[in-house]
Amino acid sequence: MPTHFLHIIDILGTIAFAVSGAFLAMEKKLDPFGVLVLAFVTAIGGGTLRDILIGNLPVSWLRNETASIVIFSAAVVTMFFGRYLKKFTTTLFLFDALGLGLFTLVGIKLGIEKDFSVGICITLGTITACFGGVVRDVLLNNIPLLFRKEIYAMACIAGGAVYFLLREMNIDPDLSTILGILIIFVIRIIAVRYKLFLPQFYTSTIQK
Repeated sequence: MPTHFLHIIDILGTIAFAVSGAFLAMEKKLDPFGVLVLAFVTAIGGGTLRDILIGNLPVSWLRNETASIVIFSAAVVTMFFGRYLKKFTTTLFLFDALGLGLFTLVGIKLGIEKDFSVGICITLGTITACFGGVVRDVLLNNIPLLFRKEIYAMACIAGGAVYFLLREMNIDPDLSTILGILIIFVIRIIAVRYKLFLPQFYTSTIQK
């Protein structure tokens, strides 16, 4: 059951990431090809960078036809029914938060398979979950969300740390994975719900 559950969340998270990329591209008035590119970059950019870094070639999405179909379909649906999908912003955000947790654990597990240290594994998990959004924002000439004050990458790091702590306690691997995902999900939800941000180490007087 856990494997089936994680596969479902993987698909839903991929859809949410693809839709968010497509929405932002449409807001910038990109043409349909641009919308498709941004949807793909957002959904698979982090995993692609991770695979290149660890030599996991060909990169995972080239070996998984389902991912490409899901992303393409999500982008096309967004272009045609975007006005209706905006009514489900909260639902898409929840899927995004779940996807953030899942992709973090996917990256961590790949790092474990390569016998990397705990810190490197958590870094790979964070890259998997976050860097598709970084590439998307750079292409759209925006300051990446990851580098702003929102708690995004820190949620991945916290969830990854909890996962390794549970491993050290000999908790069931599947349960540890699910709890790690839930930690990331909950932190992200609480941060957005209560507008929690990382501290800023500059003052308005030095801003230009």
